[in-house]
Amino acid sequence: MLVIGTVIMIGVLIALFIGLGRGWGGTERPLSSRGSFLLVVAGGVVTPMLVIMAMVIVGVSVGREIATRPQSGPIVEVIGRLWWWELRYLDGDGEVIATTANEMHIPVGQPVRLRLTSENVIHSFWAPQLQGKTDLIPGQVNESWIEAERAGVYRGQCSEYCGVQHALMSFIVVAEPLEEFERWLSLQAEPATEPSSDETRRGQQVFLEQGCAGCHTIRSVSEVGEIGPDLTHLAGRRTLAAATVPNTKGHLGGWISDPQRIKPGNKMPSTVMEPADLQALLAFLGSLE
Repeated sequence: MLVIGTVIMIGVLIALFIGLGRGWGGTERPLSSRGSFLLVVAGGVVTPMLVIMAMVIVGVSVGREIATRPQSGPIVEVIGRLWWWELRYLDGDGEVIATTANEMHIPVGQPVRLRLTSENVIHSFWAPQLQGKTDLIPGQVNESWIEAERAGVYRGQCSEYCGVQHALMSFIVVAEPLEEFERWLSLQAEPATEPSSDETRRGQQVFLEQGCAGCHTIRSVSEVGEIGPDLTHLAGRRTLAAATVPNTKGHLGGWISDPQRIKPGNKMPSTVMEPADLQALLAFLGSLE
């Protein structure tokens, strides 16, 4: 598209300068009737037709390649929430290996199959440096795939207006060598690390007492929460609130205390607690790598 658009722009500029040159100095040199007819036919009929045909051929070729689904590779179930992304890694039988949120890890040079759906409204999964857009539709599973040629961190975004926090419904894709990806996935499949200090043990108790477990799951601690993201390995993620802020102790404390200030309209309520309890909770969550 860039090449075709550049050629068209050059042609238009050439025609413009030719026209300016013919009228330079106040002396008009109109085209003959035959020349005018050929210009209209060539510029208004033949050229646009050739451009459209070229675009159709390129579009069909690229679309066919994108639509060809890989038959092997990791499978990730992507579920659109309000306003974050739930990511479930599946085995060949469709059983869940690990669950995470807003941060997708993929192996470099290997296609990853995506199964996309929504629990609420229509969303659209878009990692522009890696793949085109695919909608997530309630009650329907759409399939796509994603592949990275180089290691790196790629940002993605919901590209279908889905409500008040549509603009802050982002995610990141971490492309890494196969060995690192397999090591990461193996870690994600493990339950949460047991608290190793008095402070982290107190933080785990605060998590349960404050009702956090009613919305969030931490495997080996409480597995009933399904409204919010799985926090089993929260400390290993780069961002919070669907790539809205960095995952630091300060931002995490601010998010727990007043999430509406960071992301107005999100579904997490403010949690007021004693400073010592908050620090213990942050220590516990910070240990979940």
